[in-house]
Amino acid sequence: MTKRIGIIGGSGLYQIDGLNKLEQITLETPYGKPSDVFTLSELEGREVIFLPRHGSGHKLTPSEINYRANIWGMKALGVDRILSVSAVGSFKKELKPTDMIIVDQFVDRTRGRKNTFFEDGLAAHVMFAHPVCERLGKIVAEAASVSGLDDRIHKGGTYLCMEGPAFSTKAESILYKSWNMDIIGMTNITEARLAREAEICFCTLAMVTDYDCWIEGDSEALVNVEMVMGNIKKNIENARKIIRQTILSSSSMSADCTCQSALKNAIITDPECITQDIKDRFKLLAGKYL
Repeated sequence: MTKRIGIIGGSGLYQIDGLNKLEQITLETPYGKPSDVFTLSELEGREVIFLPRHGSGHKLTPSEINYRANIWGMKALGVDRILSVSAVGSFKKELKPTDMIIVDQFVDRTRGRKNTFFEDGLAAHVMFAHPVCERLGKIVAEAASVSGLDDRIHKGGTYLCMEGPAFSTKAESILYKSWNMDIIGMTNITEARLAREAEICFCTLAMVTDYDCWIEGDSEALVNVEMVMGNIKKNIENARKIIRQTILSSSSMSADCTCQSALKNAIITDPECITQDIKDRFKLLAGKYL
């Protein structure tokens, strides 16, 4: 199967110059239904799979998203690298609304999400100290530069992932800022964990929409839903440029990235306990190791 790049984000990101939509693909997965249909498209000979994270029309809250079905579906469709585009709040004045951050670390404050494939008979512990693919991150940074967006992009930053769907209390926001977090969102840590288990290279492009609620004394900077939605729209055009260039450039990534062998020494279940049923259920994700 042709290796493809996957893009996860809002549907407005997919209106890219030169992109040809080829097919809409509906998948049933062992983990239930994904957020929506997957759209197979082509850009100058490169194949790309798009998925709207919250479903068409933004129907799913962060806690309702079936992350496992989304990432399993990407794997089943031959995706070996994912660029995840996400709206975030900022804890630092220098990370301004409509800026973008190529995330390199996460802190997880979610509760009770299904964030692993490995259960029900097969245990695995992937290394996750560096949760973002360094190679893909560099390609995204270069794509921003080629697109003339050096002044809007920040390379590196820690994304605190909260549960949502409500925004932070002020006390929480001040606490997270005191931890030296850079940005806050509600989705990407779960995607990153599952992508690593699926041996898919993963990178987050975070679009700043607001300063969360820690900021004081500047009424124009205080967070509200109207501000968030307005800044998302402003970010989309720049994000499209970066996505387009990333699609064109990432196909040159070599297949020897360590992300794509993350399970090599991660499965700890005694081989004698791994039944044929388990092998069948985990064939897509770990078949080469079983």
